[in-house]
Amino acid sequence: MRNAFIVRITRLALLYSNPKGSFMYAIIQTGGKQQKVNQGDILDVELLDNQKSVTFNEVLLIADGDNLTVGTPLIKGAKVAAKVIGQIQDDKVTTFKYRHKVNYHRTIGHRQRYTRVQIGEITHGT
Repeated sequence: MRNAFIVRITRLALLYSNPKGSFMYAIIQTGGKQQKVNQGDILDVELLDNQKSVTFNEVLLIADGDNLTVGTPLIKGAKVAAKVIGQIQDDKVTTFKYRHKVNYHRTIGHRQRYTRVQIGEITHGT
């Protein structure tokens, strides 16, 4: 509840600090997941190749103030540019398999790898 309040206050601050009185966001698809991104956001996406920057071409929606552009399913020519900050690993997830009466137990651990990116420019398509 408190985090939602802080996010709302932050967005209001962005709204009033922008001279146009609006801010731009986009919904992109990467790694089979959809993410809502604003310019300057830092987010973790599925592991990408080691490079300095990345461009997301699968843009589903762009909102710029009162203008809302929705793709069918994608917006042609729309791009979201991002700078790669680094590669990170998520917390370890431990799975324990056990079957009673047969002396069977297995412990399996997994750490998911992600690429941390900072969103740069959001470009409209045609």
